[in-house]
Amino acid sequence: MAAAHQPKESARAAALGACRALGGSFAAVSVWERQRGRLRVLVNVGDLTDSEEEYPDDESYPVHEFPEIVGFLHERWAGGGEPEAWVETADDPREEGGYRRPGKPSAGGGGRVAALRRRGRGSCVVAPLVLHGRAWGELYVARPQGAPVFGRDDAAFATVLAAVAAAGIAQTERLAEARRLAFTDALTGLANRRAVDMRLDEALERHRADGTVVSLVICDLNGLKRVNDTQGHTAGDRLLERFGSVLSLCGAILPGALAARLGGDEFCLVAAGPPADDVVRAAAELCRRASALDLGEGVAVGVASTGDPIGPVPSARRLFRLADAAQYRAKAARSPGPVVAGRDGGADDPVVRMADAAEQDPAAAGGERRRFRR
Repeated sequence: MAAAHQPKESARAAALGACRALGGSFAAVSVWERQRGRLRVLVNVGDLTDSEEEYPDDESYPVHEFPEIVGFLHERWAGGGEPEAWVETADDPREEGGYRRPGKPSAGGGGRVAALRRRGRGSCVVAPLVLHGRAWGELYVARPQGAPVFGRDDAAFATVLAAVAAAGIAQTERLAEARRLAFTDALTGLANRRAVDMRLDEALERHRADGTVVSLVICDLNGLKRVNDTQGHTAGDRLLERFGSVLSLCGAILPGALAARLGGDEFCLVAAGPPADDVVRAAAELCRRASALDLGEGVAVGVASTGDPIGPVPSARRLFRLADAAQYRAKAARSPGPVVAGRDGGADDPVVRMADAAEQDPAAAGGERRRFRR
């Protein structure tokens, strides 16, 4: 679990470890979705039936179908401390000597017992997972028909395993949240510059390997300073948030595109795969929607794509310079639509020349001075 990068991976590691430790043939980890009143299965491992998937899209069960856990989920467990695991068997547990948590009734032939019989399993042990003092979900381990049924010692061991698994899941969730914050712009909820750099590097590796078209759209939001000065920074933040929503909406036109805020009033889209013409159409739609916002003065948009005649793109830095030069030209000309690098004369394109000049001398680019990004 310590090696897992995502909560799903952590849940899978917990299920596999518990299955081995308890001598089970199948295990699952489920999360309690309070809003829906359902247990949703995150992962199934081991011997799966035809109706089970390792990572199910929507395998969930109403909590009220399992009376043995309703008390745990909706009441404080008796005696304080960690809640105990319990056992269910495909046969009547009173006759087979199966162990149930004291004070909790068996499913009585419904719920879990019916599922055990339907799937050819003889017994299961269910251990609640508690994170930060609250019911989070459950760890479930089953054995096949004919194998020894789980007993009291197994339930006690499962309780310990569930506590360890819960600690691991909590740690993975904290790490996932830290990664989310590290790659997310706090105001808009879009990706940040760090995420853009990583996505561009990965996309350009694909471009070098198989020719995947990589495009970068850079946007400079017009009028933010005026809004801040005349209406206050709260209104300015509202403009940034609204434009972020528009950018996200237009980015959804391009499969797999990343919408990001670079900082201040600068935003971008990164697309790997869609043709350059599709990216330009999305950029044009972005300009149209931004001009319709009740705040600000529209947006200046520049596009650079390996699908256009812009010359070699050995690094993300080169693509940034091209898109930035196109955006600067759009802003200077007050263009109502995007300016696209390489579509006005190939190597003689003024945007390409500006980017080349900035590459050689960042302080002066054909008489137009601009500090380009790194």
